[in-house]
Amino acid sequence: MTGTGKYEVLLARCRELPPIPTAVAHPCEESALAGAMEAAAKKLITPILVGPAAKITEIAKRAGIDLGRTEIVDVPHSHAAAEKAVALVREGRAELLMKGSLHSDELLAAVVARDSGMRTGRRISHVFLMDVPTYHKVLVITDAAINIAPVLEDKVDICQNAIDLAITLDVQQPKVAILAAVETVTSKMPATIDAACLCKMAERGQIVGGLLDGPLAFDNAISREAARTKGIVSEVAGDPDILLTPDLESGNILAKQLTFLSGADSAGLVLGARVPIILTSRADNVRSRIASCAVAMLAAHARRRTG
Repeated sequence: MTGTGKYEVLLARCRELPPIPTAVAHPCEESALAGAMEAAAKKLITPILVGPAAKITEIAKRAGIDLGRTEIVDVPHSHAAAEKAVALVREGRAELLMKGSLHSDELLAAVVARDSGMRTGRRISHVFLMDVPTYHKVLVITDAAINIAPVLEDKVDICQNAIDLAITLDVQQPKVAILAAVETVTSKMPATIDAACLCKMAERGQIVGGLLDGPLAFDNAISREAARTKGIVSEVAGDPDILLTPDLESGNILAKQLTFLSGADSAGLVLGARVPIILTSRADNVRSRIASCAVAMLAAHARRRTG
């Protein structure tokens, strides 16, 4: 996934694979419905639209969206749509979950419901897969959308979720830069202590599959020259696949800076549940929405292989 057209590399891999049955929760707004049907047209997903059937067909007709033979599961409102979409996953009828026009919190509440949800032993976390024009490969940023102030144990799962996803995208031993404001460990900055602990935990096998380094400030995480100037010797510096941010606010700011100042595209996924969750925004362009579906599709096929 290097060079130009990073997302297109993902789409090329998807062409060899069959589409994945996907429960789309409450696609009752034009962009949400169009996003699901665009992904279906590219044979990434086979959507099952869950929401008020009359409203969905009305939106499709008004927007000129051809639903064809797409299955619609009729439920009265967004809350019921979230619950039913999750139930379709639990029943094995769907292998992906996709957010429609309901609020993310409403969908995730159904996902984490104790008895009827899609919990696993892992903490749920979000990843942005960013295609940054000035960076040489897809860059994963986590967590910028779900865990507000993760403690060390949360960060273990956030890190492992991202590593596992990168591996499904054919990244061999993903490199993880654990970000802080400085690259030295100090008790005055808890993020630096967490970073040092995560690196030691990886050495002891508590985090597997990745190559971790931190704490690293953003400049020496992303620039080998900046790291060299600071005297940092690191296999990760200048070449990370994953940026693990200290908290949601810093991660969200970083991702949006890259989008609006650097012209990056971002695909969004929620990991750590029974199946990947495609979490797109109305502000996402078509390329980002399709990329989100492509990454989720590849992750779903990886789950099929591993059982």
